[in-house]
Amino acid sequence: MIQTYRPGTSIFHRMPAGAKLAIFAALAIGLSAYPHDAWSVGVTVSGVCALFAPARLPLRVLAAEVWRLRWLVLVLGGALWIFVSPLVAWISTARVLSLVLLASLLTITTRMGDLLGVLQRMLRPLRRLGLDADAVSMTISLTITMIPVVASFAHEVRDAQRARGVRPGLWGVVPLLVRTLRHADDVGDALAARGLV
Repeated sequence: MIQTYRPGTSIFHRMPAGAKLAIFAALAIGLSAYPHDAWSVGVTVSGVCALFAPARLPLRVLAAEVWRLRWLVLVLGGALWIFVSPLVAWISTARVLSLVLLASLLTITTRMGDLLGVLQRMLRPLRRLGLDADAVSMTISLTITMIPVVASFAHEVRDAQRARGVRPGLWGVVPLLVRTLRHADDVGDALAARGLV
């Protein structure tokens, strides 16, 4: 599986995972609840992008993260532009972009094992209600790590279609689903072999 963590010595890398997760949660709530206008949401996106600098991440990392989100931006922004208004499209798309970039910064500067440990500690009190904290935290971590895997599958399928001269369309979803389901089976078999499921 693809790990998005990039080793480093920045202030973000040295910060405890629990503190980073709490700050991310507070920022996410603030970004979602604040009544943005066209100017303030632009400042927000710029501020989130600027956070990649103290993390000592090359500009190409930020560019790659934004490029990876291009279809989300185009589809969400385009739909809101057509069906609601250009202003709502800009505010909503910029808000989602900011949240996803913040999440990317969190996973880039934090080891998955550290995040998993924080999630397990947070969910431990819910064991009294019959919740398996280990299973839930593992599910969340697998979901996070599967996102770049599926994205890489989509790139490979699109490249293969272009090499064959096939125009991208709805049929491109079929090979992507097949590859994703096969990978999910492989992950399930690996977990079962280790006695984790």
